Amino acid sequence: MATSLKAINSITSPIHSTTRITKSTFSTNPTWLFQSKTKNVGLFLAKCSAKPNTNQENVSSEDMLNDTISRIQPQVNSNQDLPPSFSRGLAYDLGQKDSWDSYEIGSPVVKRYLSDEEERWYMWYHGRGGDGGVKESIGLAVSSNGVHWERGEIVMSCGDDWWGFDTRSIRPCEVVIMSSAKVRANSSVYWLYYTGFGSEKIEFLDDSDRLRFESGNDKALKSLPGLAMSQDGRHWARIEGEHHSGALFDVGLDSEWDSLFIASPKVVFHSSGDLRMYYHSYDVEKGCFAIGIARSRDGMKWLKLGKIVGGGGIGSFDELGVLNPHVVRNRKDGKYLMVYEGVDASGSRSIGMAISSDGLKGWRRVQETPVLKKSEEERWDSEEVGSPYLVQMDGGHQDHEWRLYYRGIGKNGRTGIGMAVSQGNEFQSFQRWTGFHL
Repeated sequence: MATSLKAINSITSPIHSTTRITKSTFSTNPTWLFQSKTKNVGLFLAKCSAKPNTNQENVSSEDMLNDTISRIQPQVNSNQDLPPSFSRGLAYDLGQKDSWDSYEIGSPVVKRYLSDEEERWYMWYHGRGGDGGVKESIGLAVSSNGVHWERGEIVMSCGDDWWGFDTRSIRPCEVVIMSSAKVRANSSVYWLYYTGFGSEKIEFLDDSDRLRFESGNDKALKSLPGLAMSQDGRHWARIEGEHHSGALFDVGLDSEWDSLFIASPKVVFHSSGDLRMYYHSYDVEKGCFAIGIARSRDGMKWLKLGKIVGGGGIGSFDELGVLNPHVVRNRKDGKYLMVYEGVDASGSRSIGMAISSDGLKGWRRVQETPVLKKSEEERWDSEEVGSPYLVQMDGGHQDHEWRLYYRGIGKNGRTGIGMAVSQGNEFQSFQRWTGFHL
């Protein structure tokens, strides 16, 4: 069904809760989002900013800057107390003691919105508090420049259905703002794709597989992709997928490369009726992490197309595989850029980049070395860097056109979220952020 693109023109503030919309809900005309079943839903990317950070069309949206999210009364980010030499590149630190994100943070999903007078940045991320034994939740931070962030609050918690795929932990992967003729709302809707972890543990063939998978802050729990929707980016309703656990789809068969788990579903809107999901799993036969792709017409039912990027050659920075991909479409030439986390033979992780003309096949690494490595000195990200998220800035920026947000791990496993910037218009080289150049 053909429907014109529309920008967000109003934001509502429903009661703060996370509900689950089941398959039966779609057929009973619910009053919140959907009028009818989700089959053959025509999706259209919402025009949400004048100069957005995804492949969205250009149109201003002042109401987006005046919503309830930007009025969170936050606790100031605590990294200001760290020595400049130690915190170079650190954009967002752990929360204060006893806060919900005082133990671990990561998985940044960063969006930028502009009007003629101001800009507003949103960052969804996962966090844990206490001693790390509690479940992970998803929080939201806001900023006026994407550098200095104000801490918000939990916006989504783990599922509480015993049969659900996301009862132990959840991590945000991508937020896409789309409108549809089948979605009853006064504005476009936020679609949050996320990784959910349940209680089922992954079965490994040998100890080497387990050691590779548990490197970094990954989990040895089975994960699957999930979807939630919101009208304001803060109050979310889970959308129950085709899998019996509520996930969008299941792992592959025992003989397939993604038979252990599905993680980090990053969705790109290519055109109306054509959405692409990039995700990673662990290829037991090859003994390395790999990235695959699935396609969808409605953003809910997905068809897997197979593996598209595997581990690098012997001695490479991604010899043991690639994971946590983030794909964007370059507004200049239309090509697809993928930043990803690479694992070398020792288990150390860094960030690499690949490029494709159509986003489906022919992916090639832009260089044989990482675009960002861990700090060589003893700094906040001196152990590992990963979970990259790429943001394309305005074409008129002289200093840099691309920003790279990432999770860093330092001494004793301490985590933080960092930012690096490209050198001029070249996206093959990134340097950690050191401040604005006046």
